[in-house]
Amino acid sequence: LIITTTLTKMIFAVILSLAPQFHSFIYPITLNGSGRRRSFLATTLSATTKNLSSLPRGISPFESKSDTLPQEFRSIATRAWNDASKAGGGDCWEIEFPPLLFQGKSQFDDFDNISELNLNRDWCVEWLPTLSSTSSATWLVLPDAKECEIAKNEWQGQRYRDAAKFTTIEDVTKFYDGDGGYTKPWGATLSDGMKNLLQSDADPASDDLTTEAAPSLHLVCQPGNGGPVEDWINVEQIHNARSTDCSTIIVNGALDKVRDGYYPAIFFPALAQTTKRFYALPEKVQSLFYLRPLSDKGAYGWLYRVYPEPWQVILQTVVEKNDKKIVQEELVYSSEERPSFTTALRKLQQAALSPQ
Repeated sequence: LIITTTLTKMIFAVILSLAPQFHSFIYPITLNGSGRRRSFLATTLSATTKNLSSLPRGISPFESKSDTLPQEFRSIATRAWNDASKAGGGDCWEIEFPPLLFQGKSQFDDFDNISELNLNRDWCVEWLPTLSSTSSATWLVLPDAKECEIAKNEWQGQRYRDAAKFTTIEDVTKFYDGDGGYTKPWGATLSDGMKNLLQSDADPASDDLTTEAAPSLHLVCQPGNGGPVEDWINVEQIHNARSTDCSTIIVNGALDKVRDGYYPAIFFPALAQTTKRFYALPEKVQSLFYLRPLSDKGAYGWLYRVYPEPWQVILQTVVEKNDKKIVQEELVYSSEERPSFTTALRKLQQAALSPQ
């Protein structure tokens, strides 16, 4: 069998070298409506490919940083949210992108969780006025009281404060289910005791929710990622307890970490159960705007999706044109179903290694 397989490969290689016309048949490269090359080797793409969204400019490590990237991401998210809203409310949505791109950094650069959290918080707050025009009541749900306090201090403009209630995962969980519904992080009891002792007269960080009607949207900023794993458990609790016409949008919650088993079930059984019945199910949590870098063995690209479009795997390569280096994008895979990270990397590698 090994000899036969090897012989077959040798014959195939000879045919390709002697008959270049076979090459265009086996690896046809065509252009879609946006001018991107498509490789049949990676996938057979549908006729709707030409209508897929292009990647935002300035996200490649081979390009210069774009100062308008946060606004462009919000525009993409708004377009996707408007399309999603037409189908009715009540769903849970995921927005995922690398916020360090706003600082011109890639996943290869050093970063700290505080910088990431600040970027995510500011991105969410600046999105609020746009969301308030489509949602009758929006709650900005931040990881904890300290983050809520910082957000309110740094964003005091009436335009932002009128657009949403600034609150926390803990306060929203307790609003729906009382103290018994909130899953406390490890060590929270001691921390709460010290806080009450030292800040007994301090104003609460969270806006008062008791006098408010139920919201139509929860915008949850970076739950769990860099914080307690109980955040993910409580976000599920919040979404399940809300009114049926209230939607939840989770921004950069690192849900791939949860889905891909980063937290072993033997040590985090409650999180494992939450993931199994909620985060791992596409019908429970859908992707609204998703942008994840892919890199392996010298190939670089992105896994990209803008609702309601299919998923895309896009290869980026640097080529010289008119004595200038430009980033060339090649759509190498498209699917209605979300591909696994392993599948996306494999498609990227196949395209990178295929003859051009």
